[in-house]
Amino acid sequence: MRIPFLSLFPALFLTFFLTAHSPPSSIYDHLKHNGLPIGLLPKGISDFSIDPNTNRFHVNLTHPCNSEFEIQLHYDFNISGVLSFGKIANLSGVSQQELFLWFPVINIRVDDPTSGLINFDVGVVDKQFSLSLFEIPRDCTAFDPKGSLSISQKPSELLGTEIVEEHMLRAIS
Repeated sequence: MRIPFLSLFPALFLTFFLTAHSPPSSIYDHLKHNGLPIGLLPKGISDFSIDPNTNRFHVNLTHPCNSEFEIQLHYDFNISGVLSFGKIANLSGVSQQELFLWFPVINIRVDDPTSGLINFDVGVVDKQFSLSLFEIPRDCTAFDPKGSLSISQKPSELLGTEIVEEHMLRAIS
């Protein structure tokens, strides 16, 4: 039995329409859809969720890890933030190393895509980097908490045997 070509057209059109207008299927797709480079998040994402009403996302990694670019970034087990075009606001779970200290990255934004620059807000200052550094998701190496110091942690919360005087943390902030 032959099915006339015209009767297949609506089914093909509907399939094309649903595929072309389907929501992004991965967190990398969501980043790209919002004008952000997909390499902002590392490889090794075990699952993610995004609220379609608020664009708040949650990403889970298989383990906390570090990834090296021109800078070193640390990713916690859980990463969250709010996506909008060219920006991730209220980011948590990502830290950037500056000298020997880790600073939490609060916001990431691309003000002008033609500039080729991306800004990381670490609270006290914005740091600019080349967008090309974040074109692809990087491998992420397992994190060893010994020897790391985060200014967002109180001395009593530090892991390992390091002893840090509280006044040192205040002087840095």
